[in-house]
Amino acid sequence: MSDSLYPPIPLASDVGPFLLPAGLEALLDRVAERQRGDFGHMASTQKDDGSLITACDRWSDATLVEGLASLYPEEGVLSEEGDQRVPLTPAYWVVDPLDGTTNFAAGIPYWAISMARFEHGEPVLAVLDVPPLRQRIVAMRGRGAWRNGKVLLPPSQQSHPVGCASLCSRSIGVLQKLPDRRFPGKIRLLGVASLNLVSVGMGQTVAALEATPKIWDLAASWLVLSELACSVQWLNQSPVAIPPGTDLARTDFPVLVADGPETLDRFMPWGEALLA
Repeated sequence: MSDSLYPPIPLASDVGPFLLPAGLEALLDRVAERQRGDFGHMASTQKDDGSLITACDRWSDATLVEGLASLYPEEGVLSEEGDQRVPLTPAYWVVDPLDGTTNFAAGIPYWAISMARFEHGEPVLAVLDVPPLRQRIVAMRGRGAWRNGKVLLPPSQQSHPVGCASLCSRSIGVLQKLPDRRFPGKIRLLGVASLNLVSVGMGQTVAALEATPKIWDLAASWLVLSELACSVQWLNQSPVAIPPGTDLARTDFPVLVADGPETLDRFMPWGEALLA
């Protein structure tokens, strides 16, 4: 990140996987441990948009925002449960403290902490932590992506014998819009937008369709997918270089992701049906 307008986050190593700075690693460890401890013991309430929230969401959001402000005081933070405007600082963070609250509240052990550092309107550092699996996916622009320190290979270098494809609950309706066409994959609904998308880069699915992701849902997975040479098609508007100060509370970025151009073409009719 040598072109940053602020001093770059220091690399702990110039060889091998990118290592997160110790302070950032400790912050993520603290939040992940609290979420594992709270899992199975949290009541949820409904927000105005119909989504669920728990006390753990609020605690996680406040802890991450305060921690980032302490570690990087010159960089703003946009978070799902906090300020949802694009920060005015040239470098800033986008945080989803607990992506998959419905799973978390229902006792389904699959959710994620998602955060990404942006420069010039695009993510340059991404972290997806999956507390129940104790997995941490890290990506850095131009350097690749890793899971628990092991390099991730692009989907083009992996095999996909099963051919699963991920839909979100709001995109499942596209199947009814094309009743005479067979959907080209075995459908999975994982219930976590960031992990739905990044599943393509991980080789778990060949394609993923998200109907209403917010910037905090996709910020980290966007960079992971880019570093793993996946095909990303924004179906309505692009999140690239959104003007500072823009309120993104009600802005969706429908997207279709695939393991390559041919797969993207095969699934595009369902992506187009999403907006029809």
